[in-house]
Amino acid sequence: MQELRTDEVTGTCVVVAPGRATRPVVFSAPAATATSALDSCPFCAGHEPMTPPEVARVGSGAPDAPGWQVRIVPNLYPIVGGEGGVAGAHEVLVLSPAHDRQLDALSLDEASAAVIALRDRAAAQLAAGFVHAQPLLNQGRASGASIEHPHAQLAALAFTPPHVDSVLTRFVRAGRDLVIDSFEAARDTSCVVRDADALSWCPVGSASPFVVRIALRHSEARFDRLPDADVRALTEALRDAIARLHRALGDIAYNLVVNTAPRDDPRPFHCWVDIVPRVGVIGGFEMGTGVLVNPAAPETAASMLRDA
Repeated sequence: MQELRTDEVTGTCVVVAPGRATRPVVFSAPAATATSALDSCPFCAGHEPMTPPEVARVGSGAPDAPGWQVRIVPNLYPIVGGEGGVAGAHEVLVLSPAHDRQLDALSLDEASAAVIALRDRAAAQLAAGFVHAQPLLNQGRASGASIEHPHAQLAALAFTPPHVDSVLTRFVRAGRDLVIDSFEAARDTSCVVRDADALSWCPVGSASPFVVRIALRHSEARFDRLPDADVRALTEALRDAIARLHRALGDIAYNLVVNTAPRDDPRPFHCWVDIVPRVGVIGGFEMGTGVLVNPAAPETAASMLRDA
């Protein structure tokens, strides 16, 4: 049975259609993506000369030499900030020297150090005068990642992105905390994955299968202003959610997107993180209507993740 829903935080209109998941597939499976060779990975320790000069690091060692725990370098192929292009800055944050350890495979201390470094780079770019700092992590080829070695990115923009402005406007019009409302709706429909210092749930209006939303209980508009203790709680929830997704779905590709307010915007907001597994595609119906189709009911997804 299909059901029309709305993600109250973003305003996205979704048809939850579990029956779509039972469609027969008559195409041949694509060939597995070859893994990148360790000797050619620019993010592995000892390969520092293969990247632009680093802008920051966590750990010991001289700049552009081994010894680091987290390393931040300019993106060699920037979305913004290229010479003569769109004003901005685009950086890559290598989570660890390990080529095959995603966020959930790092210890809590190691993962927290990486997320704190991401927060600090967002703060530095906003202090440099940019309007919005967008943290993100693409894992796996289907997510848009071109390098296998786990890494996050930060794109600093000289403008407020339209999507961010739209969500800020929704907060003003609602007159309430839409992120906490999303969690309470999840609680009412058995879509909560984890109830701890940082909350994890599958939004009732999830735009795609197995989306996990994570937020702190208390409201903070900007990711770059979170104290270390809050970043650690958020990181613990991120590691937990990714581990559950891996247990439930295998080694999937996913996008991790930090939703945060711009600098100097007085409108209310509550920053949050969405983890979006890339287990489906957007088809012609979605393109033509702007209405997304989710073949996995969030209630079912949350139940599977709780059991994982």
